[in-house]
Amino acid sequence: MTRTSIICSVCAVVALGVSVLAQRGVPSPELKAALAKQEELEKATPQLQITEEVLNLVVPGHTIGEAVGVAKNSKGHLFVFTRSGASGPARGATASQLFEFDPNLKFVKQWGADNYAASFAHTVRVDKQDNVWMTDEGSNMIVKFTSQGQVAMVLGRKPEAIDYLERFTERGEKIEERFTVGNPGTFNRPTDVTWDTEGNIFVADGYNSSRVAKLTRDGRWVKAVGTRGAAPDQFNTVHAITSDAKSNIYVADRGNRRIKVYDPDLNLQKMFTNVGAPWSLCTTPGLTQYLFSGDGNGKLYKLDLNGQLLGWAQTSLGHGQSGCLIHELHCESENVIYKGDCSTWTVEKITIKGTSRPTSQ
Repeated sequence: MTRTSIICSVCAVVALGVSVLAQRGVPSPELKAALAKQEELEKATPQLQITEEVLNLVVPGHTIGEAVGVAKNSKGHLFVFTRSGASGPARGATASQLFEFDPNLKFVKQWGADNYAASFAHTVRVDKQDNVWMTDEGSNMIVKFTSQGQVAMVLGRKPEAIDYLERFTERGEKIEERFTVGNPGTFNRPTDVTWDTEGNIFVADGYNSSRVAKLTRDGRWVKAVGTRGAAPDQFNTVHAITSDAKSNIYVADRGNRRIKVYDPDLNLQKMFTNVGAPWSLCTTPGLTQYLFSGDGNGKLYKLDLNGQLLGWAQTSLGHGQSGCLIHELHCESENVIYKGDCSTWTVEKITIKGTSRPTSQ
């Protein structure tokens, strides 16, 4: 059985049928076939032997909420971006909160309290300089904090009530289609951010814009690729993004059930279709890097950078809900992965102890 995929129009057409009907809740023949194929692939692939530790994260006087974002810095401090709803409804003013915990999981502080971009949390990332980046889907903004917690860069801008009044009441504009192409410098429900070795910024944008954008390290717009669909350079929910030591950019095209690999100029190189519906991605540090992908159903997949599936594990059993069990992954090493869970409001430390033989040959 082939464990990697090549760029082909047939795969794209099938992916479109799977993603569109799946979003409507219809068990389409295409979706059934895709799920069956994934099940057979997993039966033929070693299963990772893991231990799971739900971290005891206590924020004084507050419930941590939906832990959608998780990342660590070079000092071992843990950052959790949550949909906490502290002072308003989800997608409302300051409904997102970014918390820091020390290596002993003791609460340190909240970052950017009550900031303009904190509306509906999606991911948090830490770059090589220990800058902390929060991507907020509700505000359409990405905010870079220095390691001291100062705002260093702001990308995008959230729509306000006055924008609606000006556009649709005063000027009489029509409501635009949901999946617009998007403009330079603005985002429409962005989901994640990563960087190449030169510090250029890559934004997964996202739910509505259906594209990947590249900006220079100082925030100047370079280019974007992608529209809504299932062709090789199209996306159906760009849900995560990461990079490797050679500046390859890995994009989770969740609705099309594939990972797409680009060079730093955003030229498509290859696609992987062996990880179910990828919700999150991370690459491990070290000389030999691996790619981890997580599905919302709690399945964790380990691949080499050529896309070969090396092992998989089922996480989060017995947690209750099952729709968003893996929302963001952080790769501390090849054997230690952190995951943020928005269904059951937890952050887990996953330790990989080894592999077992496939259940079938």
